[in-house]
Amino acid sequence: MLSGQDLGLDYRTGTSVAHAVDTVSLSVDQGSFVGLIGPSGSGKSSLMYLLSGLKRPTRGTVAFNGQDYRQISTPGLMQLRRQRFGFVFQQHFLINYLTSLENVMVGAIKRNHEVVAYAQELLRRVGLGDKLRQRPYQLSIGERQRVAVARALVHRPAIVFADEPTASLDQATGREVIDLLVDYRRRSGGSVVVVTHDPAMLTGADRVLQMRDGRLS
Repeated sequence: MLSGQDLGLDYRTGTSVAHAVDTVSLSVDQGSFVGLIGPSGSGKSSLMYLLSGLKRPTRGTVAFNGQDYRQISTPGLMQLRRQRFGFVFQQHFLINYLTSLENVMVGAIKRNHEVVAYAQELLRRVGLGDKLRQRPYQLSIGERQRVAVARALVHRPAIVFADEPTASLDQATGREVIDLLVDYRRRSGGSVVVVTHDPAMLTGADRVLQMRDGRLS
């Protein structure tokens, strides 16, 4: 479903070049759970950005359902991410003046009674059914991150990309967040790609790929 071939991402500072991603190839099959693990600065987040179209590679190709990203315009990539991908980051990026339910609906493509009902169901599924009208400042950090997970899932994405989604959480709450993503995978048949430095968060992954110095090892 998603594949990257000989991917490279370079950052230039003056005359020096840093290879954030250095000749990496991998694929993400439909319904799979792939973990990317490695120390800070290993390139795992950069690789996720390439796979999700958030960054364009310096070298190599990425394709989703056979469509090469190089043949898609920047607005087209934005539409692909909006419609087919879901994102969960270390920071929840919720809007403080919106309720939990309204924050989830920010991720919806359509806004009708069916989608609102699904957003409410997602919040109940993540244990926040009694906090639909609470605003982010009224929630704990773990609860905010669960709202962010529901927001990422409300449009039923084909792939959820999670970049260090548990880094600011305690172990138990972090595990809950990962379990929510795994549950979505089980229910929907969608794929999950999780970037983390914590191997405990990747229990149950189909594949765990180690990254160091921009390369998979």
